[in-house]
Amino acid sequence: MSIQQSDVLYTAVATAENGRDGRVATEDGRLDVVVNPPKEMGGSGEGTNPEQLFAAGYSACFQGALGVVARQTKADISGSTVTAKVGIGKNDDGFGIIVEISAHIPHVDAATGRALLEQAHQVCPYSKATRGNISVTLV
Repeated sequence: MSIQQSDVLYTAVATAENGRDGRVATEDGRLDVVVNPPKEMGGSGEGTNPEQLFAAGYSACFQGALGVVARQTKADISGSTVTAKVGIGKNDDGFGIIVEISAHIPHVDAATGRALLEQAHQVCPYSKATRGNISVTLV
């Protein structure tokens, strides 16, 4: 279900210059990075790239969602980490992305960890935004 503009609590604003071979910065200046295509895609690989930025945002958002479901279920996720791998490749329309989410949750058993991942995937805003649009695998 979509939110309405009146429901928005915060809006991030970022501007890119020169696309994948330039610079991207947030309005408040807290993020200001050079972006370059990775070497695997013919670029210099010297700066960051949109896939790395997406992976960083997705992993942070998913970790937050994991915290929400852990509090609801009283699970101990202290010391946990979430890793997002974002791949890019050619498809029928040009290019597409694929995501793999994994988590290290040291204080729960494998079954509980898997259940927490699946629950977090249902509440994470990034997961909701991408559902049905890209392949997201939980590992």
